[in-house]
Order: sequence, then structure tokens, then C-alpha cells
Amino acid sequence: MRDFLPADKARRERVLAVIRERYRAHGFDEIETPVLEEYARLHSGIGGDNEKLAFNVLKRGLDADAIRAAADDPAALTDLGLRYDLTVPLARFYASHRGELPTVFRAIQIAPVWRAERPQKGRYRQFMQCDIDIIGDGTGRAEAELLVASLDTLDALGLTGGTIRVNDRRALEWMLASFGFTEQERPGVLITIDKLDKIGPTGVADELRERGATPSAVDAFAAFLQRPQTLEHHPYGERQIRKALPQGAPDDVVASLVALGDAVAAARTDAEVPLQFDPFLVRGMGYYTGTIFELAHPSVSYSLGGGGRYDGMIGRFLGQDVPAVGFSIGFERIVDLVAGREEAASTAIVLVHDRDVPVAELVALKAALVADGRRVRLEQRTKNLKALLERAAADGYTAFAAVSAGATVGGLDIRPLS
Repeated sequence: MRDFLPADKARRERVLAVIRERYRAHGFDEIETPVLEEYARLHSGIGGDNEKLAFNVLKRGLDADAIRAAADDPAALTDLGLRYDLTVPLARFYASHRGELPTVFRAIQIAPVWRAERPQKGRYRQFMQCDIDIIGDGTGRAEAELLVASLDTLDALGLTGGTIRVNDRRALEWMLASFGFTEQERPGVLITIDKLDKIGPTGVADELRERGATPSAVDAFAAFLQRPQTLEHHPYGERQIRKALPQGAPDDVVASLVALGDAVAAARTDAEVPLQFDPFLVRGMGYYTGTIFELAHPSVSYSLGGGGRYDGMIGRFLGQDVPAVGFSIGFERIVDLVAGREEAASTAIVLVHDRDVPVAELVALKAALVADGRRVRLEQRTKNLKALLERAAADGYTAFAAVSAGATVGGLDIRPLS
């Protein structure tokens, strides 16, 4: 969990403002949910490994005997927890307010979440998530809207050239079944497949054998991974999708993936569709039921966001299934890539005043400039004026003026800081 100095905070708020504006431009509406959720909801099995990283809140009023008696049962000790993502709160929110929301609800959630991570570079215990979700639309239109909005947002942040890796959990399940993996062993197989980029085809096959997966299925999968392949110029389309999967892939799944590419291409002016089909993209969350995706950028080797369809989650709270799909931008990763400081909409001025200038004159000058749309800071002149002005520039100020007793707005000599 981190503190942010003014310059860092200003950059974060600028990036958040761009993300909000782009999401709203695409028809999404922002909501807010509490930072705390019920323990049972956070640990209902829909959060995957994140449930193990939840910060839980001790029940109020427990005495020492009660704590000792329940020491081995976290559910008896806690009744609330800090949210570890924004998807579980959204599902609860929709179940609670469905009657007040449109049939197809497009939600924005931009808020901090908490996970008991081991602190290391790029992993924090408190971090910001920027989610958009569409609830109530089971068609491919929802996925297309999410991907177009996310790519547009990346462009608006100056991170052009982004691509989205796409897969479908139904295609993954079919592929594993076609190789001969049993339904019971597939979740473990997916965990190993998710390491393909790190340990390679041989490492995947070796780990599957160590897991005790069906030997014939492992052999078939290993042969598929090692098959000769020709380089494809176009990364996305029916030919590329069918070529990346074993023969006989379900026509309906392939058709939905192709249609998604056509829709995104129609909304973009790029020469090529900014999508890439990846048959081994897994996404760790167990609640995904259909299309899944990850955002990539050529400037970094790690993903900048992702999401997928989770049609079964809301039904756990509502009692009936509701189609839902979401996308989350990795704010903490993106904010470090956005170059340049905040460009002031109007001049940000530091008024460097002498010690003897009356307070009434200073606040009157400041009020007049603020009313004119300026950002203004008062600073008493110091011996090291250069250091004072450098600090002001680092904080986003673009100009300064020296103020003596009797100064007026019209008489200020405003000079640029750079």
C-alpha cells in the first residue's frame, strides 16, 4: 500500500479522467459499491485464487474464549472482508438493484481493491481497478462493445498499437476433451496450460505427466503443441482460428469468434484487426463461461488488462442466470506507461511574493486569477528562488510572477517556468 506525492497523484488522476471519459463516451454509466462485502459472498467459490488473498474483518464483540474456540474456522471469526476485485460486488449490486436498472446495463467501476499479496514490483496490496461490464446481453455485441471501448481508451492514453488476445473457454474445454482429458482433471490441466509462455511445450507436457493426467491425452496434446506450423500474416479470422485448433472445432464457437473480429474491424480504422486468436489463453478465473481476452501492448511483455464472459455468476445471487461480460484495464501497469505531465487547460501560476505584501492583497490577487480560470499557488520568496521554481514546475505549474506590495492583476509580469 503506497503514498503518492502530488506529481504522482496528478498523473494518476489525469489517466483516470481519460479512462472515465472514454468509457462514458461508449455509453457506460459509473456506479459505486462499498469496499466491504459479506465474508460468505467473497468466499463463495467464484473468486478463484483471489479468495485466498482476501483481507477479512474480525467480528465485533468476540472475547478471547470465542476467538480461541473459532481459531480454526475463519468463517466463524469474520463476517466481512475487503473486496479483492470489482466483479463480485457488481454481481451483488445487480442482484440487489435489478428492478431499477435497464434491461441491458453497462457499468463502469473505478475503485481500489485489496489483496494480501507478497509485496514485489508490480504487485500491491491496494491497487486501482478500472472495469466495464455489460449485464443482460448474451449476444456477441456485448463483447464487441467492450473491446472497441477498451482499445479506444488505450489510444486516448497515447498507447496506440495495442492488441487483444482472444479465446473462448468453450473452445478450450472442447480441445481438452478431444485430446482425452477427463472432466475432473481439466481444471488442473488448464492451470498448467496457463504456464505455456513461461515453461514452453515440453515443460507443459512434463508437468501434466507429473500431475498424473491421462497419459494418452498428454501425448496427444504434446504432439499438437509440437506440430509444424507456418507463419500467419493475419492473426485473426476463420482460417487462423480453425488452423490454431484441432480439426473438428465446434462451428458455433468459431462463428462467434469470427463475428467478434468482424465487428471490431468495422469500428476501427486500422489496416488489420487488432485481435489475435490464442487457443491457449486461459485466464485464471474459474467463473468464465465463454469468450475471454487479454490486452497486450508492444512496449511491455506483460498484459495490460483482460476479461471475459461470466454468465453463471449473477445467478448465484439472483437465483436465475443473467448473461454478463466484463473487461478490466490494469490501471497500475498502464499509469506508468503514460508519458508526460498533465497539460494544464489554463496557465498554472505561482505567485512569488515578498514578505511585506499584505495578506489581503495576496488573497485578492489569487482570487481574481482563480476566477479567470487559472490555477494559483502563493509562495513567499526564498533565497534559493531557482529551487522554489523547479519544485513548482515538478508539481505541474507552468508560469510564475513576482508580487510586491501594491501589485495588481493587470500589472503582473507572468513568465513561463520552462
